[in-house]
Amino acid sequence: MRIALLQCPPGAPDTAAGLARLGAFAADAAASGAALLLTPEMFLTGYAIGADTVARLAEPADGPAAEAIAAICRSHGIAVLYGYPERGADGAVYNAVQLIGADGARLANTRKTHLFGEVDRAQFRAGDALSPVVEFGGFKVGFAICYDIEFPEVARGLALAGAEVALVPTANMTPFESVSTRLVPARAEENTLFVAYANYVGREAGFTYCGLSCVVAPDGTDLARTGATEETLLVAKLDRARLDAARSRVTYLHDRRPELYRPLGGPA
Repeated sequence: MRIALLQCPPGAPDTAAGLARLGAFAADAAASGAALLLTPEMFLTGYAIGADTVARLAEPADGPAAEAIAAICRSHGIAVLYGYPERGADGAVYNAVQLIGADGARLANTRKTHLFGEVDRAQFRAGDALSPVVEFGGFKVGFAICYDIEFPEVARGLALAGAEVALVPTANMTPFESVSTRLVPARAEENTLFVAYANYVGREAGFTYCGLSCVVAPDGTDLARTGATEETLLVAKLDRARLDAARSRVTYLHDRRPELYRPLGGPA
Protein backbone atom coordinates (compact mmCIF):
# COMPACT_ATOMS: atom_id res chain seq x y z
CA MET A 1 0.00 0.00 0.00
CA ARG A 2 1.33 3.42 -0.95
CA ILE A 3 0.56 6.28 1.43
CA ALA A 4 1.22 10.02 1.14
CA LEU A 5 1.98 12.24 4.13
CA LEU A 6 1.32 15.94 3.83
CA GLN A 7 3.84 18.28 5.46
CA CYS A 8 2.70 21.89 5.13
CA PRO A 9 2.15 25.12 7.04
CA PRO A 10 -1.10 25.33 9.01
CA GLY A 11 -3.94 27.03 7.19
CA ALA A 12 -6.26 29.83 8.19
CA PRO A 13 -9.07 29.07 10.66
CA ASP A 14 -11.56 28.77 7.80
CA THR A 15 -13.19 25.43 7.02
CA ALA A 16 -13.99 26.32 3.41
CA ALA A 17 -10.35 27.26 2.78
CA GLY A 18 -9.23 24.06 4.49
CA LEU A 19 -11.47 21.99 2.24
CA ALA A 20 -10.10 23.71 -0.87
CA ARG A 21 -6.51 23.00 0.24
CA LEU A 22 -7.40 19.40 1.01
CA GLY A 23 -8.90 18.91 -2.44
CA ALA A 24 -5.72 20.13 -4.12
CA PHE A 25 -3.46 17.97 -1.94
CA ALA A 26 -5.70 14.93 -2.47
CA ALA A 27 -5.35 15.37 -6.23
CA ASP A 28 -1.56 15.48 -5.90
CA ALA A 29 -1.49 12.44 -3.63
CA ALA A 30 -3.70 10.44 -5.96
CA ALA A 31 -1.45 11.37 -8.89
CA SER A 32 1.51 9.94 -6.93
CA GLY A 33 -0.23 6.57 -6.79
CA ALA A 34 -1.06 6.76 -3.08
CA ALA A 35 -4.12 4.99 -1.72
CA LEU A 36 -4.23 7.23 1.36
CA LEU A 37 -3.45 10.87 2.19
CA LEU A 38 -2.50 11.58 5.82
CA THR A 39 -2.69 15.23 6.96
CA PRO A 40 -1.30 16.93 10.08
CA GLU A 41 -3.34 17.40 13.27
CA MET A 42 -6.35 19.76 13.02
CA PHE A 43 -5.56 20.29 9.35
CA LEU A 44 -9.02 21.49 8.41
CA THR A 45 -8.99 24.60 10.62
CA GLY A 46 -5.48 25.05 12.00
CA TYR A 47 -4.39 23.84 15.42
CA ALA A 48 -3.52 26.71 17.80
CA ILE A 49 -6.47 28.94 16.90
CA GLY A 50 -8.04 29.58 20.33
CA ALA A 51 -10.97 28.05 22.18
CA ASP A 52 -13.60 30.42 20.80
CA THR A 53 -12.60 29.79 17.18
CA VAL A 54 -12.35 26.04 17.72
CA ALA A 55 -15.84 26.02 19.25
CA ARG A 56 -17.24 28.05 16.35
CA LEU A 57 -15.75 25.76 13.71
CA ALA A 58 -16.39 22.41 15.40
CA GLU A 59 -18.68 19.97 13.58
CA PRO A 60 -19.98 16.48 14.27
CA ALA A 61 -18.17 13.57 12.65
CA ASP A 62 -20.94 13.29 10.05
CA GLY A 63 -21.27 17.05 9.49
CA PRO A 64 -20.98 19.16 6.34
CA ALA A 65 -17.17 19.05 6.27
CA ALA A 66 -17.21 15.24 6.37
CA GLU A 67 -19.67 15.20 3.49
CA ALA A 68 -17.44 17.56 1.48
CA ILE A 69 -14.37 15.41 2.16
CA ALA A 70 -16.26 12.29 1.13
CA ALA A 71 -16.89 14.00 -2.21
CA ILE A 72 -13.17 14.86 -2.50
CA CYS A 73 -12.27 11.22 -1.84
CA ARG A 74 -14.70 9.95 -4.46
CA SER A 75 -13.57 12.55 -6.99
CA HIS A 76 -9.88 11.62 -6.73
CA GLY A 77 -10.20 7.94 -5.81
CA ILE A 78 -8.16 8.27 -2.63
CA ALA A 79 -8.79 7.81 1.08
CA VAL A 80 -8.06 10.71 3.45
CA LEU A 81 -7.25 10.80 7.15
CA TYR A 82 -7.77 14.41 8.26
CA GLY A 83 -7.65 16.30 11.53
CA TYR A 84 -10.55 18.52 12.62
CA PRO A 85 -12.40 19.86 15.69
CA GLU A 86 -15.24 17.45 16.46
CA ARG A 87 -18.42 18.55 18.21
CA GLY A 88 -19.48 15.53 20.23
CA ALA A 89 -23.04 14.48 20.98
CA ASP A 90 -22.29 15.63 24.55
CA GLY A 91 -21.67 19.17 23.28
CA ALA A 92 -17.94 19.06 24.06
CA VAL A 93 -15.26 19.78 21.46
CA TYR A 94 -12.61 17.14 20.76
CA ASN A 95 -9.35 17.16 18.81
CA ALA A 96 -10.24 14.41 16.32
CA VAL A 97 -9.18 12.64 13.16
CA GLN A 98 -11.40 10.82 10.70
CA LEU A 99 -10.64 8.29 7.98
CA ILE A 100 -12.83 8.46 4.89
CA GLY A 101 -12.39 5.85 2.19
CA ALA A 102 -11.92 6.35 -1.54
CA ASP A 103 -15.62 5.54 -1.97
CA GLY A 104 -16.61 8.29 0.49
CA ALA A 105 -17.48 5.92 3.35
CA ARG A 106 -16.62 7.04 6.87
CA LEU A 107 -14.33 4.26 8.16
CA ALA A 108 -13.10 5.45 11.57
CA ASN A 109 -13.11 8.46 13.88
CA THR A 110 -10.99 8.92 16.99
CA ARG A 111 -10.24 11.64 19.55
CA LYS A 112 -6.96 12.78 21.10
CA THR A 113 -6.64 11.16 24.51
CA HIS A 114 -3.58 12.97 25.94
CA LEU A 115 -3.88 16.75 25.90
CA PHE A 116 -0.65 18.72 25.48
CA GLY A 117 -0.19 21.82 27.61
CA GLU A 118 -2.51 24.79 27.82
CA VAL A 119 -3.07 24.97 24.07
CA ASP A 120 -4.90 21.62 24.07
CA ARG A 121 -6.53 21.95 27.48
CA ALA A 122 -8.01 25.35 26.64
CA GLN A 123 -9.49 24.15 23.36
CA PHE A 124 -10.54 20.50 23.81
CA ARG A 125 -11.87 17.78 26.03
CA ALA A 126 -9.76 14.60 26.11
CA GLY A 127 -11.05 11.48 24.43
CA ASP A 128 -11.62 8.51 26.70
CA ALA A 129 -10.63 5.53 24.53
CA LEU A 130 -7.83 4.35 22.27
CA SER A 131 -8.65 4.43 18.59
CA PRO A 132 -10.42 1.61 16.84
CA VAL A 133 -8.34 -0.73 14.69
CA VAL A 134 -9.81 -1.06 11.21
CA GLU A 135 -8.99 -2.94 8.02
CA PHE A 136 -7.60 -0.72 5.31
CA GLY A 137 -5.48 -1.46 2.27
CA GLY A 138 -4.73 -4.99 3.39
CA PHE A 139 -3.49 -3.89 6.83
CA LYS A 140 -5.00 -3.43 10.28
CA VAL A 141 -4.71 0.27 11.00
CA GLY A 142 -4.94 2.28 14.24
CA PHE A 143 -4.56 5.99 14.99
CA ALA A 144 -2.88 8.28 17.49
CA ILE A 145 -2.90 12.08 17.54
CA CYS A 146 0.38 13.93 18.18
CA TYR A 147 1.14 13.76 21.93
CA ASP A 148 -0.63 10.39 22.17
CA ILE A 149 2.23 8.58 20.40
CA GLU A 150 4.71 9.86 23.01
CA PHE A 151 3.12 7.51 25.56
CA PRO A 152 4.40 3.95 25.03
CA GLU A 153 1.15 2.52 26.36
CA VAL A 154 -0.78 3.98 23.41
CA ALA A 155 1.25 2.31 20.69
CA ARG A 156 1.43 -0.92 22.70
CA GLY A 157 -2.33 -0.85 23.19
CA LEU A 158 -2.86 -0.47 19.45
CA ALA A 159 -0.46 -3.33 18.71
CA LEU A 160 -2.19 -5.60 21.21
CA ALA A 161 -5.51 -4.75 19.54
CA GLY A 162 -4.04 -6.04 16.29
CA ALA A 163 -2.76 -2.86 14.64
CA GLU A 164 -0.04 -3.29 12.03
CA VAL A 165 0.07 0.41 11.09
CA ALA A 166 -0.22 3.48 13.34
CA LEU A 167 -1.20 6.67 11.52
CA VAL A 168 -0.22 9.78 13.51
CA PRO A 169 -1.35 13.28 12.49
CA THR A 170 0.66 15.75 14.56
CA ALA A 171 1.36 19.42 15.22
CA ASN A 172 4.76 19.05 16.86
CA MET A 173 6.92 22.07 17.50
CA THR A 174 10.43 22.99 18.51
CA PRO A 175 12.22 22.01 20.72
CA PHE A 176 10.61 18.55 20.55
CA GLU A 177 12.27 17.26 17.37
CA SER A 178 13.33 14.10 19.23
CA VAL A 179 9.76 12.82 19.06
CA SER A 180 10.22 12.23 15.34
CA THR A 181 13.86 11.18 15.45
CA ARG A 182 13.83 8.95 18.56
CA LEU A 183 10.37 8.16 19.91
CA VAL A 184 8.59 7.38 16.65
CA PRO A 185 11.26 4.86 15.53
CA ALA A 186 11.15 3.31 19.01
CA ARG A 187 7.35 2.95 18.90
CA ALA A 188 7.63 1.23 15.53
CA GLU A 189 10.37 -1.19 16.58
CA GLU A 190 9.11 -2.08 20.05
CA ASN A 191 5.65 -2.87 18.66
CA THR A 192 6.73 -4.16 15.22
CA LEU A 193 4.35 -1.93 13.30
CA PHE A 194 4.61 0.80 10.67
CA VAL A 195 4.31 4.34 12.04
CA ALA A 196 3.43 7.25 9.73
CA TYR A 197 3.92 10.69 11.35
CA ALA A 198 2.66 13.79 9.47
CA ASN A 199 3.64 17.20 10.87
CA TYR A 200 3.39 20.91 10.08
CA VAL A 201 6.13 23.36 9.19
CA GLY A 202 6.11 27.13 9.66
CA ARG A 203 4.66 29.18 12.48
CA GLU A 204 1.31 29.53 14.21
CA ALA A 205 0.37 31.43 17.38
CA GLY A 206 3.95 31.57 18.61
CA PHE A 207 4.76 27.95 17.80
CA THR A 208 7.44 26.97 15.30
CA TYR A 209 6.55 23.58 13.86
CA CYS A 210 9.48 21.26 13.32
CA GLY A 211 8.45 19.13 10.32
CA LEU A 212 10.47 15.88 10.16
CA SER A 213 7.46 13.93 8.91
CA CYS A 214 8.35 10.29 8.44
CA VAL A 215 7.25 6.75 7.74
CA VAL A 216 9.10 4.21 9.89
CA ALA A 217 9.19 0.47 9.24
CA PRO A 218 8.45 -2.21 11.88
CA ASP A 219 12.20 -2.69 12.40
CA GLY A 220 12.61 0.99 13.40
CA THR A 221 14.29 2.11 10.19
CA ASP A 222 13.07 4.99 8.02
CA LEU A 223 11.14 4.22 4.86
CA ALA A 224 10.81 7.92 4.13
CA ARG A 225 11.64 11.13 5.99
CA THR A 226 11.65 14.81 5.15
CA GLY A 227 13.32 17.87 6.63
CA ALA A 228 12.31 20.50 9.14
CA THR A 229 11.13 23.35 6.91
CA GLU A 230 9.95 22.24 3.47
CA GLU A 231 6.37 21.81 2.35
CA THR A 232 6.16 18.42 0.70
CA LEU A 233 4.14 15.32 -0.01
CA LEU A 234 6.08 12.36 1.38
CA VAL A 235 5.22 9.04 -0.28
CA ALA A 236 6.13 5.58 1.01
CA LYS A 237 5.12 1.98 0.36
CA LEU A 238 4.04 -0.27 3.22
CA ASP A 239 5.13 -3.82 2.44
CA ARG A 240 3.51 -6.84 4.09
CA ALA A 241 6.72 -8.88 3.68
CA ARG A 242 8.67 -6.31 5.70
CA LEU A 243 6.12 -6.49 8.50
CA ASP A 244 6.19 -10.29 8.56
CA ALA A 245 9.99 -10.34 8.58
CA ALA A 246 10.18 -7.93 11.52
CA ARG A 247 7.61 -9.88 13.53
CA SER A 248 9.39 -13.17 12.94
CA ARG A 249 12.69 -11.68 14.13
CA VAL A 250 11.56 -9.35 16.96
CA THR A 251 9.17 -11.06 19.38
CA TYR A 252 8.46 -8.41 22.01
CA LEU A 253 4.69 -8.82 21.69
CA HIS A 254 4.91 -12.59 22.16
CA ASP A 255 7.47 -12.45 24.98
CA ARG A 256 5.72 -9.93 27.22
CA ARG A 257 5.07 -10.72 30.91
CA PRO A 258 1.87 -8.72 31.50
CA GLU A 259 1.43 -10.10 35.02
CA LEU A 260 4.54 -8.11 35.98
CA TYR A 261 3.31 -4.83 34.54
CA ARG A 262 -0.10 -4.44 36.18
CA PRO A 263 1.11 -1.79 38.66
CA LEU A 264 2.03 0.40 35.66
CA GLY A 265 -1.67 0.95 35.03
CA GLY A 266 -2.10 2.73 38.35
CA PRO A 267 -1.81 6.45 39.13
CA ALA A 268 1.53 8.20 38.97
